[in-house]
Amino acid sequence: MPVLLTHPDCARHRPPKGHPERPERLAAALAGLDGLSLRREEPPEATDEELSVLHPRAYLAALALREQEAEQVALDPDTWLSPGSLRAARLAAGGALRAVDLVMAGEASKAFVAARPPGHHALAATPMGFCLFGNVALAARRALDRHGAERVAIVDFDVHHGNGTQALVEEDPRILFVSTHQSPFWPGTGDADDAGPHGTVMNLPLRAGTGGAAYRKLLTDVILPRLEEHRPDLLLISAGFDAHVDDPLGGLALTAGDFGWITARLCEVAERHANGRVASVLEGGYDLQALRDSAAAHVAALGGAA
Repeated sequence: MPVLLTHPDCARHRPPKGHPERPERLAAALAGLDGLSLRREEPPEATDEELSVLHPRAYLAALALREQEAEQVALDPDTWLSPGSLRAARLAAGGALRAVDLVMAGEASKAFVAARPPGHHALAATPMGFCLFGNVALAARRALDRHGAERVAIVDFDVHHGNGTQALVEEDPRILFVSTHQSPFWPGTGDADDAGPHGTVMNLPLRAGTGGAAYRKLLTDVILPRLEEHRPDLLLISAGFDAHVDDPLGGLALTAGDFGWITARLCEVAERHANGRVASVLEGGYDLQALRDSAAAHVAALGGAA
């Protein structure tokens, strides 16, 4: 039975009205999981010590000061703080860390972190693209540093390149980072020839309009063989559902059924090499119905229903 890690205070992060990364996203994702057989747990906040594995303490202190400046503080044109934002972000990071603790300890084989704000654009000392902390990158380091994993793989299927995750993990040859993303598109990174300093980055840019059939072929022919070669002890997923055909921020054309199929194939790799260990963390997804349906298909597949 998968573990669902979520906390109501993740809805306390409130960008300005009309911002796509709104609290209703969390409610939509959770609504999609109604009726699934899940064990629910509220994660703790990530501590300064846990966050400082990748984020300088000066950055953490600066964010805390900025949060106190006003009801809503713009860190950049896309990324905002409001009262409660840092607690929400620490809970999101803490959820990713707790997910790793659970699956690496054998207390669960699969975990899904339904939290916000997302994390895969956050750099070490720079917030970006709605993101404050590198949740999945922190999770990868947790597995390696605390649980003795020798190799970790991250698969990011968000419509945007996970530039922050890549920047935070590419120096570690034990971590394979795979990103599929629309290109050309924001943030303008993730070129196919960018393999990182150790060749452990696989960037797979997709043209606008790419749909499920093409994506499934790419996964089968390119991504799965690379994962098999890496033989990860843990598979992490940056589950961005903004690659859905109905998403207002993206231009790809996947469906909820595609996300379920993709997840099932990734879980098969984990069964062969990682004793089934998979931890998935919510990233993007901005059409509420598409997010609800996609989260449902994804987590059902984590539970073996696809």
